[in-house]
Amino acid sequence: MVDIPLAARVRPESLSELIGQSAALSANGPLHRLTTGDKSSSWASIILWGPPGSGKTTIARIIGANNGASFSELSAISASVSQVRELIAKAKELREIYGKQAILFLDEIHRFTKTQQDSLLGAVESGLLTLIAATTENPSFSVVTPLISRSLVIKLEPLSAESLIAIMQRALSSDDGLPGVKFEPEALEYLAKIAMGDARRALTLMETAAAGLSRVTLEDAENSAKATIAYDQAGDNHYDTISAFIKSVRGSDVNSALHYLARMIVGGEDPMFISRRLLILAAEDIGLADPQALVLAEAAARTVEHIGMPEGRIPLAEATIYLSLAPKSNSAYLAINKAIADVEAGEVPAIPSHLRSTGAVGYKYPHDSEIGVITQEYWPGNAKYFTPTNHGQEAELAKRLELINKILFR
Repeated sequence: MVDIPLAARVRPESLSELIGQSAALSANGPLHRLTTGDKSSSWASIILWGPPGSGKTTIARIIGANNGASFSELSAISASVSQVRELIAKAKELREIYGKQAILFLDEIHRFTKTQQDSLLGAVESGLLTLIAATTENPSFSVVTPLISRSLVIKLEPLSAESLIAIMQRALSSDDGLPGVKFEPEALEYLAKIAMGDARRALTLMETAAAGLSRVTLEDAENSAKATIAYDQAGDNHYDTISAFIKSVRGSDVNSALHYLARMIVGGEDPMFISRRLLILAAEDIGLADPQALVLAEAAARTVEHIGMPEGRIPLAEATIYLSLAPKSNSAYLAINKAIADVEAGEVPAIPSHLRSTGAVGYKYPHDSEIGVITQEYWPGNAKYFTPTNHGQEAELAKRLELINKILFR
């Protein structure tokens, strides 16, 4: 017989058993009406967006169990378009013959391609199929816009330490949980802390700590969870951590940046992925305020590539500290984006004849001038893409630009 994990054995089966997410489940809200079987919600499709272990699957199953509808589950990791079409055909049959609504719970919807997501649109728009989609990633980036516009997006937050402790205490008192096992309060507090808002992780750590024991101390909990960290290199935590890392460097908070760097290193993140993000950050967020930042980031990336880990943590830390404390400017990033936007919008006037490679007549050679700048037209447009800041070394470029503009456009 296959052992059923603790998290599955004690999963809530009704709204009254659900701990946490009080904001999302506010009284008279759409999610509350769906989970209590209130048909006034008009079978609205929903997208549950939240981190792992925040209750997305649990809420979906409570909805399915309380609406008297046909409830099906698919995981976007393994599901195919043909399976979706089969469910849509089944939903049509259920409605036409039995007058029954069909609900599809699609987990990890962000794993579906655009084409796969598009296959759901017709059935969702017509109300033939009520979609409950779950994702750990921001739907704005991972779900097609037409599907978002046809659904309610409900954001779930990581569970608080208090909620996690309450969930674990319920598991201790449940006949399906860990009856007879005692946990010291400090042990539960420790597990709630390292679970980082993830109820599934808290219960898994709890079950591991309790293996073969009738009483679990703080030391037992620490030993069982030693060297573990909630970090999924291919999932939500991966993107959240690198995002927090980049924003900390951009915000010049060196200690926060080092903290997130450490989390990625301990979690086994690819060091070259971190190096690439530092290269992008050096160009985008520091830019011309300190051009040396890009040189140092490139040197760090090459060093990490040559020496590997764990020594690679040192050049990564060096680059992180330097970039965090460097002056910041995104003027180059903004300038090229504006120029590209104009080109894409059709702003592509003919190249002046004196600048062309063949038949050029009237070109003035800038080095013939004492200061290396000569008045002449380089393009007929008048857009000003580059606006320098006065941060760091870019202040000198600002002075140079002012001089050049006086010569070229006098």
